Amino acid sequence: MAFLTLQGISKRYGDFMAIEQLDLDVERGELLALLGPSGCGKTTTLQMVAGFVSPTTGRILLDGRDITNERPEKRGIGVVFQSYALFPHMTVASNVGFGLEMRKVKR
Repeated sequence: MAFLTLQGISKRYGDFMAIEQLDLDVERGELLALLGPSGCGKTTTLQMVAGFVSPTTGRILLDGRDITNERPEKRGIGVVFQSYALFPHMTVASNVGFGLEMRKVKR
């Protein structure tokens, strides 16, 4: 069973279909990169996984648990968005590590 599963995820904003029927399985420990042109749905997908945006259709499973309608703080998922969301006085490693430190994850 995949650690993260997106089943038939779609997101519509009015007449604009941002994401249509996305299926994705990510195994525990797997590294995944979402690549594509501006406006193709990368950020929307991450926002749905994190719980900041609700999918129009589909389900999001985390370790077999349906988290589609769970609030972001209940998911235990961290997302680092584009540069405007980073602390400019910190290195890349420090920015990534900040969330882990706040959750008291050991080095």
